[in-house]
Parts: sequence; C-alpha cells; structure tokens
Amino acid sequence: MAGQIIGRGDRTWLVRVFLGRDENGKRQYHNKTVHGNKKDAERERNKLLTARDGGTLTIFSESLIIGDMLEDVIHNYRINGQDAEWAKLVIANLKPTFGKMAFSAIRPSHVDKYIQERKAAGRANATINHELSILRRAFNLARKKGTISAVPFHIAKLEENNVRKGFFEHADYRKLLDKLPAELKPVLTFAYYTGCRKGEVLNLRWSQVDLIGRMIRLEPGETKNSEARVIPLRVEELHQTIRMQRALRDQQYPDCPWVFCRDGQPILNFRKSWETACESAGLWDSTQKRPTRIFHDLRRTGVRNLIRAGVPEKVAMLISGHKTRSVFERYNIVDERDVIDAMSRLDTYTRDRAVAEKDAAEKAAVAFAESWHTIGTQRQKRAS
Repeated sequence: MAGQIIGRGDRTWLVRVFLGRDENGKRQYHNKTVHGNKKDAERERNKLLTARDGGTLTIFSESLIIGDMLEDVIHNYRINGQDAEWAKLVIANLKPTFGKMAFSAIRPSHVDKYIQERKAAGRANATINHELSILRRAFNLARKKGTISAVPFHIAKLEENNVRKGFFEHADYRKLLDKLPAELKPVLTFAYYTGCRKGEVLNLRWSQVDLIGRMIRLEPGETKNSEARVIPLRVEELHQTIRMQRALRDQQYPDCPWVFCRDGQPILNFRKSWETACESAGLWDSTQKRPTRIFHDLRRTGVRNLIRAGVPEKVAMLISGHKTRSVFERYNIVDERDVIDAMSRLDTYTRDRAVAEKDAAEKAAVAFAESWHTIGTQRQKRAS
C-alpha cells in the first residue's frame, strides 16, 4: 500500500501508512494529521513511506519512547561492568529533550536544536559528543534487539577543538590527597601513578592483585578496549597503598572483593566528595563554581609522568591501556613547564654557540696576527 490521504475538513488531512500485522494478525497503521494543502499531505506521506521502507518506522517504533531506550543503555552499562552512574548523569541531560519523545518522531532537527541549547548553556563540544554518543548507543541497542531495523539517521560528532588538557602537578596531587575522605585517598594515589581509567580503578578486585609479585593484572573484558594488561607495583607509595588496603580489608571487610570500597561496598560515585575536596584544596574555579581538576586529568598525568620518566612510548601505552598512538598522543600533554624547559635549552644552546663563536674569532685573530708577524720577520731577513 502506498499510503492513504483522507480529507478531514478544511485544509486538514489524515495521512495513513500501513506498517504490517501484529502477533495476532491485526493490521497496524501509522496515522498522522497534517494541516495545509494536499501537496503538504503528500509530502508527509512520502516521508513516512521512506521511514517505513528504511526500517525506522515499524510496529514497535510506534510505541517506542526514547526515554525507555536510554534506560536500556544504563542497564547495558551495568551488564558490561561499565560506569552506569556516569551514564545516568549524562542521560539526565538528554531526558528533558528526548525522554518523552516517540522514537518515530525524532528528526535530525531535534538533535541540532539540542546541540544549540547545550552550547548556549556553555557546554564544550567534547561534553556534547559524550551525550550524543549515549543517544547513538540507545539507537544501536534497539537495532541489535530487533526493536527497530535501522538507525534513523547519522549523528555526527562535533569537532573537539576544546579537548581538555588538564593535569596534576605533584603539589596538586598532595593537596587533594590531604582533603579527600579516607576511602578515596587510595583511589587518587592509584590513578595518579597508573593513569588507569576511573572504571578500571573502581572495579579492581583482589583476585587481580599479586602483592608478593608486586603486580596487578587486568584481564580481557575488564578494560575499555577488552585487552589484557599488567601494572607493576614498583612505585613504593603505590605498593604501600595497596598493602594498606589489603590490611584494612582483612581486618574490617574480609569478604569484600573490591580493592577500593566504601564500608565494604563498591564505590559507585564520588562527585560530591571530589568537588568538596577540590574546593578545600584550592583547585576550584569560583567563577564557574566547579573544580579545576577532574578525575580524568589523572589519566593524562599518568601518561605524561611515564614519558617524562624516560619510559618508552610503547611500554607506557601498555601500562595506560592506550590501543592507538593517536589517542595516546592526546594525553601526552605539553604544559608551560615543558615550554619553559625547551626555551631554557635554547638559551643554553645560543649562549654556548656565542661563546664558541667568540673563541673561534679570537683564535682566528691571534692566528692572523701571528701570520703577519711571521711575514714581517721574513721580509726583514730578506732586506738585510
């Protein structure tokens, strides 16, 4: 059926498109009222037919609400051992716009409007990309389940010229370490020295820790890129921190499987504690009313410190868990200190070169004078 257009009064039309039969064999239609002339109704009918034939307008999509699809993402995060609390925070930003919207109603213009609103609220492109990636994941999960047969349209990423380049100097790390609650201090230390992702840190279990061999093993499925890797506990402060965590576990929570816990339970979220500690430590932007350091800055810091310590890039990537060099390079941050050090080296080079040129000029002058002295002596001998 090509779709029906039924007059419903002055400049009002009912556009009806056949979708198929349900499990009881009953015919199902998509109905939409269009105000305008018949050409407007025909254009809407053609759009609906294109959506039906493309698989985005189905029997299921008629009752499919995007808010429910976003909830499926949170469930999927939990199943895969990912940071479901982070997903909840991101989805909280998406729901006011998309939460009650039917899947069949969403258009690229809705996404464009969302982007404009988030930019107007001062959100960076990287933040908006994270949010849109959750929306894409909701669509892809529905497609894999067979609820929809195709993703309605491509959601492009924004250009991230505003990628964060924050990092912790050692003094910053010490100040924050002093202000954090007791259960979060070892989390900070571990992330600072290893550059591990937040989810990898919080999901770390004692079955992965070898204190005698001073080694931590992350197995496939426990990392973001699903590749195994090892983290040597050769930094003394890091090793002692894990040892103290084991002693605390054995004494107070002998059945707790997590290396980092809060009263024997896994740490799911610590945003409020982080913000309070950052404010107390002076790592706070009073104008924006937010911390000047985020947890992910520790990952950048871990990579930078490994490189500065002379660790080969390939080995540093194995420790930090970066699969591609292009992503790894984004974390190998060059800061003001690097630039100052580079200019100091340039200053030393130019000074040394100036001294060398001066010495060479003086030696040339001496040689020139000696040469003329020799020529003069020979002329006197010939004259006599």
